This record gives sequence, structure tokens and C-alpha cells, in this order.
Amino acid sequence: MSAAKVYVVFYSTYGHVETMAREIQRGASSVEGVEATLWQVPETLPERVLEKMKAPPKPNDVPEIRPEQLVEADGFVFGSPSRFGMMAAQVKAFFDSTSELWSKQALAGKPAGVFWSTGFHGGGQELTAFTAITQFAHHGMIFVPLGYTFGNGMFEMNQVKGGSSYGAGTYAADGTRQPTDLELQQAFYQGKYMAEITKKLKKSPPPSDS
Repeated sequence: MSAAKVYVVFYSTYGHVETMAREIQRGASSVEGVEATLWQVPETLPERVLEKMKAPPKPNDVPEIRPEQLVEADGFVFGSPSRFGMMAAQVKAFFDSTSELWSKQALAGKPAGVFWSTGFHGGGQELTAFTAITQFAHHGMIFVPLGYTFGNGMFEMNQVKGGSSYGAGTYAADGTRQPTDLELQQAFYQGKYMAEITKKLKKSPPPSDS
């Protein structure tokens, strides 16, 4: 049987989501029989605006993904920064461009997870996940939350930690804060967890329509 393909698809303005995405890919790649690749969604802001925002250049080792390429994957983990408490417009615009896949339900039955970065506690740590789940539902994808399978790391109270039962997350604060070791551990775990589930589902026969 061919390797199960997990696509880690993200948008990152200042690098926080990118850092998490790379750790998720590492976690997914640690599972035997899984091929995990990084993809970034197209930017929608003009270069002039990005310069005024002092946004760093996009990583040149991560290709942009086209909607039709999603059908090649067996499972997904989508990453987005929060914008006013919800998914970034760039990620929403990408999902908006998948209407042809939606009309054919080409992604139905494929597992999908979500991770994110927000500025602070009230910035959308869970609402960002909620706005991704609506996309999954309309495509018929299977949302895979982490639950509390990350163990004691879910109950950490002695340090600031992003993420929840919906997925891995981090806090950017004013932009200078970077993902902590514990946040990266949860990201790695999510990648591994998603890869294992994707691998299991790939082995399962499709449901009969009879």
C-alpha cells in the first residue's frame, strides 16, 4: 500500500503559524508509512501592504497549494492566525476557491485537523478552530480534534500555553513571543496523532452506497 499523504496547509504572516506547521509536519513524518508535506495558501494582500505591516518574506521552501491539489491528500492539518477572533481572510479565501471540489464532495470522508496562533487569550483560541470546522463540515471532511489525548500538557497552569482540545495553538502577544517548547510539543503530537488516524482511515474500505 502506498504511503498515506498528510498535507499541512497554512497561512502565516509573521512566522508563528509557520513554526507550528513545521513541527506538525515533523510529528506526522515520524509515523511510518506516512508522507507529510507543507503547503501555504496564496497571499491576498498586496506587497505594498505587507511591507507596511513589516511582514517578513514568505518561506521559499514551501510551495503554494492550488485547490485541485487537495484531492491528492489522504488527510489534512490546516493552520491559520486569528484575525479578529476568527480564521484569517487568506485561508477563508482559499476555502472559497474550493467550490468545485465541494460540488463533487471530492474531499468527503478525509480527516482534517486545525491549529492556530492568536495574540492573547481572548483573540480567538477556539473561535479560530470553530470557523475552520464549518469549512470541513460543508466539504464532508471528518474533523479530528485532539480531545485531551495530549495528557498532562493539556492541564498546564504554570506557564502560558495556547491550544485546546480542538488543536494546537500558540500566542504571539505583540508579535515578539514565539511558540514555547510545550506548544511545539503539542504541535508535534498533533501531527503524529493526525498521521496515525489518516493512516488508519486510508486502510479502511470506503462505505458502500447500497
